[in-house]
Amino acid sequence: MTQCTGPIPFLAAMPERRYNKEKEPDGEESDMNERAGLWARFTESRAFLPCAGFAAGILAGGVSVLYRLSLQFASDTLGHSLTFIRKNAGWTAVWFLVLIALAGLTSLLVRRQPLIGGSGIPQLECELHGKIKSSWLSVLLCKFAGGFLCMLGGLSLGREGPSIQLGAMAGKGFSRFLRRGGEEERVLISCGASAGLAAAFHAPAAGVLFCLEELHHTFTPRLLLPLMTAVLSADLLSVQVFGVGPVFQFAPQTDFTPVLYLLVVPLGLLLGVLGAFYNAATMAVVRFLQDKSGLPVFVRLLIPFLMAGILALCAPSLLGSGHNLVEQAAAGDYMLEILLLLLVGKFLFSLLSFGSGAPGGIFFPLLVLGALIGCSYGVCAVELFGLEKDLIAAFLLLGMAGNFAAIVRAPFTGAILLFEMTGSVHTLLPLLAVSLIACATADALRSAPIYDSLAARLNAGRRSEA
Repeated sequence: MTQCTGPIPFLAAMPERRYNKEKEPDGEESDMNERAGLWARFTESRAFLPCAGFAAGILAGGVSVLYRLSLQFASDTLGHSLTFIRKNAGWTAVWFLVLIALAGLTSLLVRRQPLIGGSGIPQLECELHGKIKSSWLSVLLCKFAGGFLCMLGGLSLGREGPSIQLGAMAGKGFSRFLRRGGEEERVLISCGASAGLAAAFHAPAAGVLFCLEELHHTFTPRLLLPLMTAVLSADLLSVQVFGVGPVFQFAPQTDFTPVLYLLVVPLGLLLGVLGAFYNAATMAVVRFLQDKSGLPVFVRLLIPFLMAGILALCAPSLLGSGHNLVEQAAAGDYMLEILLLLLVGKFLFSLLSFGSGAPGGIFFPLLVLGALIGCSYGVCAVELFGLEKDLIAAFLLLGMAGNFAAIVRAPFTGAILLFEMTGSVHTLLPLLAVSLIACATADALRSAPIYDSLAARLNAGRRSEA
């Protein structure tokens, strides 16, 4: 029997390994490696994006809730200030000096971070398509402060577009914290955007639909599940602060008969035509004030702030986003002549406020315009056909949905949004009908969706700068 005294052949070719106890992983390092492995496997699983979406929804919803609270404070401060000025006319000049200062502060923010101008939704669309890259923290802080200043001054701008942009930037910041990029970052940005809308309007379903219908123009399960978890967490957070009630305190209970549906068709056609006109007018004012006039940013922004000061003395109901205006119109507080005057005044002031490039959206102001159109239509229908006065509030609601659909070209989002904002089950089908008719009419008139037009202008400007 041969004695094996040499090394095993295949081991002989291997380099000798010397083990050093100091280099062996200790228990803590071993646990860290194990946790890193578990995290890596989790991020590659299907559960990662829905879970990350839930967390992004909490962050974005929290930012949106804080923004909503700050705007409520600004609106209350504005109301108290105007009440004081009406009782003490000698302070009017001081208020105009305050407005000039607010315009100056806002212009500093816009110059520092140009991407905060307007609603923020066109910027978000460009970001999701890889056309621009924004600094999430800079946009978030400057947009928050700029929106507060504009509301304090009484500009006719909404909180919803900025809430979407703020939520998206919170989602982007969370993505950077997790060191995610590419498609996963875009999903988390979308989660933040949908969560921002859900928290702003207490409308989780509309938040999901808006991202699918307006931002992505597509539907995939990989995107849907994170969006749903994001709006769920954001709405749960919003409910803890603002309660479970709908945004509007009126909810039409009228059942629409086939005869009443005949009145929905002309309203949808009218809203489609007026929506196309609104888009054309908005783009004309934006291009003139921001592209052709050559006015410095401060002067551009000073115009709507000074106009707000003038309106505060003669038509204070036109100031701000217009929430109270909708509630008063739904309660039947205005005659037809007053409704038409309010419609024209709100339209012109909204054009000036948004066209200046101030940080704020057109989302809610366009709903207010739709409410005034629908209410005027309802008053005429009641007087001409002897219908019940309760229908006026229903037509007001239809006007909001139809105007949104015609301008934004997102009919399902508009219908579901107004359903969630009022909780009126009776008007769900009429909301869908008027939204589809208004959208089809605006399409037939070859009117481009407003956010697409604004995004195209933003893209063109970035290319010319490059």
